[in-house]
Parts: sequence; C-alpha cells; structure tokens
Amino acid sequence: MSVSKLCRLSTALVCLLSIVPSFAAAEQAAKAPYAETGNTNKRGDACFSTVDTNAAIHLLSGFLEVWTPRTPFVDAGVEAPAKDNCPAVAKTDWDGIPFSKTDGQIVNKPVHDANIAYVVKATKARTAEQAVAAYLDDRRGKNASIVDGLGPLTDAWKAGSKQTTTITEVAADATTVKYDDKGNNRGAGSKPDTENKTDANPDMGLAIDFINAASGDGSTEPAKRYFKYGRPYRWSQDVSVVPTLEPAKSGKPVEDGGFPSGHTAEAWRDALAMAYLVPQRFQEMLTRASELGEDRILAGMHSPLDVMGGRMLGTATVVYNLNKADKAALKSDAYAQAQSWLIAKSGVADAGALEVAAHAAPLAADRFADHEANRAYVLQRLSYGLPTIHATDQPARVPQGAEALLETRLPYLDGEQRRAVLGTTEIASGYPLLDDAEGYGRLNLFAAADGYGAFEQDVTVTMDAAKSGFNAIDTWRNDIGGKGKLVKRGSGILGLSGANSYAGGTVLEEGVLVAGSPSAFGAGGLTVNGGSLIVAADKPLTVGGDYQQLAGATAKPTLNADGAGTLLVAGKATLAGDLDVTLADGFAPAPGTKIEILKATAVTGTFGKLTVSGRKATLSYGPTSVTLTIDE
Repeated sequence: MSVSKLCRLSTALVCLLSIVPSFAAAEQAAKAPYAETGNTNKRGDACFSTVDTNAAIHLLSGFLEVWTPRTPFVDAGVEAPAKDNCPAVAKTDWDGIPFSKTDGQIVNKPVHDANIAYVVKATKARTAEQAVAAYLDDRRGKNASIVDGLGPLTDAWKAGSKQTTTITEVAADATTVKYDDKGNNRGAGSKPDTENKTDANPDMGLAIDFINAASGDGSTEPAKRYFKYGRPYRWSQDVSVVPTLEPAKSGKPVEDGGFPSGHTAEAWRDALAMAYLVPQRFQEMLTRASELGEDRILAGMHSPLDVMGGRMLGTATVVYNLNKADKAALKSDAYAQAQSWLIAKSGVADAGALEVAAHAAPLAADRFADHEANRAYVLQRLSYGLPTIHATDQPARVPQGAEALLETRLPYLDGEQRRAVLGTTEIASGYPLLDDAEGYGRLNLFAAADGYGAFEQDVTVTMDAAKSGFNAIDTWRNDIGGKGKLVKRGSGILGLSGANSYAGGTVLEEGVLVAGSPSAFGAGGLTVNGGSLIVAADKPLTVGGDYQQLAGATAKPTLNADGAGTLLVAGKATLAGDLDVTLADGFAPAPGTKIEILKATAVTGTFGKLTVSGRKATLSYGPTSVTLTIDE
C-alpha cells in the first residue's frame, strides 16, 4: 500500500509519526503560537499538510466541528512527490461537489444550514448597488478596493503609493467576459519591480514594502485544500451569484474550495497593515475589510464561515509578520514615511492635525464617517449571529504577539496594557470556529481601538503631548467595567465617553482628563491632584464616591440649561484649586441666575479662583452644595 493511501486510512498524526519521525517537530511547531509558526503554512509539502503540522489549518481547526473533509491532508488538486523525508501527496478523489459520493461530511447540520441560509437570504435581497460593489471587490485588486477606507486621505495615499487598477466600473459585457485587474494593486515598493512594471518609489515605497511583508506566508490555499468545502452556490441552487461574476466561477470545483475566503484574508491583511501605518483611520480600515468580506457573501461566492475563517487567518498572518525581529526597522521606517507623506499632502503640521484631516469630510463624502454605524457593522460580522455551540462565558484568550496590532493606535500604552485592552474587548465565546486555542476568532479590534473594555487591575496611563498624535489626545469610547482604578499621568489629553461602571475610582495627576459622558468615571471616587478636569458631558456628571480637588488642579465644566457641567457627588467633596466655567453656545443665563454646580453629602474647602467665560459671577458654599450666581 502506498504512503498516501495508508495516510488516508489513518488519523493524520498517527500516520505521520509512524512514517517519518521528523514530523513530530513539525507537529509541535504548528501547535506553538501562530506568531512563531506562521512559516509552516505551506502548500504542496506533506510535512506541513495536516491540522497538526500546518499553523493555518491548526488555527482554523474549529471548522472540523462543523465539517469533516474528505481526507485529512492538503491534497485537493495537488500532487507532490516525496521529498526531504516527507511522504508523497496524491490527488484526492474529492470532486468538489457537495452531497456527492466523494464529498466530506456535515458534522453540525444546524450551523451548516444557518451558514448557507445566510447566503441565500443575502443574495436574494441584494440590491443593484450591492451587486456592483460585490463585482468590484471580486475583480479588483483587494488593496485597490479597500483603500477608500482612508476616506479624505485616500487620494493622497494613492498618489504616494503609485497604486493603479484597471477595474473601475462594471463593463457592459461583464456577464459573458471575465475581466482581471491589470493594475499593481498595492502600489510601488522601494525597489523596482519588473513583474508589476513599477519603478522604485521614493514617496511611499517603504510603506508598500511593509504591506507586502505583512502578507508573508499568508496563503489560504493550504487550508482550502485541506478542508475541501464547497462554495455556497454549489451547496444551494437558491444562492444567487451576481450575474456579472458568472464568468469568474471556476469550472474545476476540486480546485475551488470555499473555506476560508482568500479575498477576505487578503483584505484583512492589507487593512491591518494600513491601519498600522495610518492609525488615524484604524477603525475605518477594519470596517472596509469587514465590508469586503460581506461583499463576498453578497456575490454568492462565500459563506459567513468562509469569511470568518479568512478574517482569522488574515489577522494571524499580520501578527506573525509584525513580530518578526527582522521587520522591526521596516515597521518604524514605513510608519514614519506614511505619516510624513500624508501630513505633507494634507497640509497639516503633525499627526494630531492629521487625525482631524482624516475625518474632515462630511458623511456624504466619507461613507465610513459614522463611528457607531461602523461599530455595529463590524460587530455583527465577527460571528454573523450563527448558533453558538460552546459555553458563552469562557474567559478571554489573547494571541501571543497580537498587542503589536495596536502599537500605533494606542502608542501610550505598553505591551501588557495593549494585551489587556484586547482581552477586555473580545466578543463572547461559544460561536462555531471562533473559539480557537489562541483567541484570534474572538478579537474585536474595532472595539480595542476604543480603549479598555474593563479595568481588571489598576491602570496607569502616561501620555506625552510632545509626541503628537494619539500620544497627545485620545478618547476611550467603550463602556468600561471592572474592579480597577484609573490613574492619568503625563501632559496628554485622555477622554472617557462610555457608560462606565468600573469601581476603583479615578485619579488625575497630570495633563487633562475629559468626562464625555455622565458616568465617565464609573462607580468610584474622583481625585484631581493636578492638571485639568474637563466636564463635557451633556448631562450632570455623577461621581460614585468622594470628590477631591487639590490646589494645583483646575476643574473646567461646560454648563448648559439641562444641567450639563454640574457634579453630583455620592460622597464628600473636598475643594481647592481653580474653577474655570464655560457657558455652552446658546446658554446665556440672566443676571441673578443661580446654578447649583456641585452637590455632595458634605462640602469642605473652597475653590481658589473662579473664571466664567465672558461673565462675572460669584460662588456660595453650603454644607452640601456649591452654587454659582451670575452677577452680570
């Protein structure tokens, strides 16, 4: 009996270990963190062709709870001779047609049915506009598609990258003619490229080198040829493929597996790399990658599980490449080059001003301008609402090295803090495929860009405004829970705008802390030892414990007719330092108006100095309150 036939009759691991002892090392490598083993994602090499030896297949092995492939090897449509102590691989007898005699087996029918039903429903409800978008995202280079996630910075990026595409519209004969993109997709790198016919790019060549490097060892082909799972239009005749993509359908089902989605994986690889270089559009780039995945479903070419697998593999690939020691210089140089180019082309002074420019376009001109809409869009497409198959209360798992994804978006945090952010913003456990051993499936990078989801321990944040960008000013928009305390240090500005409930209290020592919501500081007390406290919530700010302000600190409330800017302190208030009051636009209280700006169980001390914008006023202190009177 041949090696390949023997392997088909045995479990992958037993077969490999019984034939080639060196496979044991490959097995252990694939089971190590993906950040260290991404190079085992190889095609056509039997040593790296199983769930135990190929890092990508191992990462996606949760799919085996839904589907069992015909054979447990990377062999679909591939024939490889024996070499380097690895057995030969023969072509499978899988024909690529669901429900045929040579097909694999559905393991979890409810999940599988829901997976295909989503495609049926989506393609039947598809609009003409969605059909065009699905066509373009199919036929155009993936980077050339997702670049518009940069919004107002898109044109500057295209100019600097030297990116080109030949797919700009749907041709009149697209229903009968297959059009391929003849552009250069990502653009021109720092060295001449004869294959793509590009010269060396002095403007953003290093940035393009970085994006290319982020995709290293990122192929989805080994996983496709291992899982051997059909595309949705082969599972159900009720799936409606976009008519203009009919010419793009493969005539060789055996070489055209659906899981995972290659388009989606590449979109996430490129989007994450570009988000690293342009963190001012971090969340918008992730939204665009998620949209491209959805477009693969709307096209009728992929299912939710295909897209979820592509996202996981694309993310793991970028983490693997970001953690390569020999890429450290390229990371920093590419980031500096991209920022410098975009700052210059936007006519702004620094990275902080670029953040403003990156969001300067109105909603009509920037389809990713609505943060809340983006958040909901991405969240729904992390799991696609598929039925849960595991416990939904399992603790978070953060992949080794994944903190690198946030290096430029949360530059004022250290690596362990970024890991804490990732862990406290993950989605719940339980969904098919997503409960991988490392935690890639549950990562919610969109939420992570909005800061902590919980303070599980005390958190100290030090921001240096001199470093510009997010080091100088940032806002955490998540609803922060947990038992820990927040301590703000450094000269930068940090805003909190979620419905927060963390219990440990808040301490401002330096710089600026902004209350952007009534419960910004959670359920604990608030101590202002130094710096400036800006109260910008649209309703009274609640302080769950005591409020203490020292002599070197300033409170800066903005008051309006609805009580915004006032403090409701559940405990005692101890006052010193300055009070600098701003009256909101349209709020012009008449002379003699009294505003209770602080209420507590007890008040001691007084503010040292009072300033009210454009008005004269005085303060009066009672045993449990402080009242501002407008004099003139």
